Amino acid sequence: MKRLFSLVVLISMSVWGQQEPQYTQYMLNPTIINPAYAGSTGYGSLFSIYRAQWLGLDGAPKTMNLAYHQPIENSHIGIGGNILRDEIGPTNTTFAAVDISYTIAFANESRLAFGVKAGGDLFSIDFQKLNNFDPNDYFLQQNISDLNNQFSPNVGVGFYYYTNNSYLGLSVPRLLETSFTKSLAYSETKKKQHFYFVAGKVFDLAYNLKFKPAFITKVVAGAPLQLDLTANFLYNESFTVGLAYRWSASLSALVGFKVNDRLSIGYGYDRENTQLVNFNSGSHELFLQFDLFKNTQKVETTRFF
Repeated sequence: MKRLFSLVVLISMSVWGQQEPQYTQYMLNPTIINPAYAGSTGYGSLFSIYRAQWLGLDGAPKTMNLAYHQPIENSHIGIGGNILRDEIGPTNTTFAAVDISYTIAFANESRLAFGVKAGGDLFSIDFQKLNNFDPNDYFLQQNISDLNNQFSPNVGVGFYYYTNNSYLGLSVPRLLETSFTKSLAYSETKKKQHFYFVAGKVFDLAYNLKFKPAFITKVVAGAPLQLDLTANFLYNESFTVGLAYRWSASLSALVGFKVNDRLSIGYGYDRENTQLVNFNSGSHELFLQFDLFKNTQKVETTRFF
């Protein structure tokens, strides 16, 4: 019975490992999924986001990301990096990567950037968090050494086309499909390729009011298509409020505030519209952004993309 329990747990981990973390406020710092965004704002930017998904459900995902990017002065190159910590049940993954981008400027003030991401995942499982954990279980003992602190290098690519009021992005942040276990087929935990397509535009509705629709599509082999539609309103270049819809999954409310020329904060709340709504109280997302080396005279409007 215990062996069967262990088998079910490890098969479930294989499913968990196929999905990268999702964000409701994806438009705030696309470097998380697209290295071509690095340096595109024209100044250095430090960004942190924390997401607690499906609050109240044991083992639900918890994700923290810290990222930084900036342009290289007097060049077409941008650089950046990010560190991500993702916990799901007894599993945790730490991902660290560096980004580099090259931007081509066109006569109409639009730009096309190409980016490369290089880094790796450190994957492990805390078997003590499993119910009915038996340290003498032969099946688990054979896999603990394989599943703990497994490092897997990876590379990603992205393209990012943008103007002063619109953008399009296509990226694959992890090109290599990797498995973290070797000894038993049932315990395989695989990271699959995720293809992202994002787009957004800014419309001036009034002197101090802007409408900022956006969407993101995520495609993963063997998983349902994910589509997020977002509608944000920016008032007086400082206060943002919006709604989002994740196809066949959830509804979200977003709010953001620009504290001063350098500091921005925000919050997002997701409410499931599936059967999961009966088992959790929603998902919460907090972000903090601090801009460095910013020449405010050159920035005409708040860049939330």
